[in-house]
Amino acid sequence: MKKIDFTSLILLETEDYIIVNKPPYFATLEDRHEAQNMLALGKEYWEDLQVCHRLDKETSGCLVFAKNPEAYRHIALQFENRTVEKVYHAVAEGIHNFDGVLVDRNLTASNKGIARIAAQGKPAQTLFKTQKTYFSHSLIACKPITGRLHQIRVHLAYLGAPICGDTLYGGKPLYLSQLKRKFNLKKDTEERPIMQRVSLHAQSISFQDLAGEPITAEAPYPKDFAVLINQLEKTSR
Repeated sequence: MKKIDFTSLILLETEDYIIVNKPPYFATLEDRHEAQNMLALGKEYWEDLQVCHRLDKETSGCLVFAKNPEAYRHIALQFENRTVEKVYHAVAEGIHNFDGVLVDRNLTASNKGIARIAAQGKPAQTLFKTQKTYFSHSLIACKPITGRLHQIRVHLAYLGAPICGDTLYGGKPLYLSQLKRKFNLKKDTEERPIMQRVSLHAQSISFQDLAGEPITAEAPYPKDFAVLINQLEKTSR
């Protein structure tokens, strides 16, 4: 894997925080299967950097780092008090008109890292609002109130709106041949999904700095997510 320049990922930097647009397929913390991870890259830029939360390896988007221990404690309290606002964008199967739908279903996670709804699990709440609908898919803004493992993915599946490419929770890969009527695949070529990962992107994050001033950052879609949205737009006209 080609090494990424950490500075090229920075969306916003202050005296205390750095917010980056994490590329897909990069682990947040050390991963024994990968040579690179976001924390290691960040420490090459700023030695004392600490990562303030996690994104799944496949998920792209806003990731916050603290440049000193005081800043880390400050945002950690905000996460604990659920005052950090995060918005994710997901492409889900089917047409759904969610207008502030709240899913309040407890979640539990197995030793294999698979989450499921369980009455005796930990509290988990997510708000969903449809941004746009296409021919047979929906772009949905997801606002997690809590931060459980795979929370958005499981809650969308619960609503009957699994995320495209999320085979772990009932989603299916999306192929161009499903969207275009006239689609010719080259002979002896296997068609690949438009997006070869879970179609989930951490679009924005908001919190307060040490002075109580708001900090907000928005992460542009990475190439694969942008291509998927573009294809949905073109084939839904």
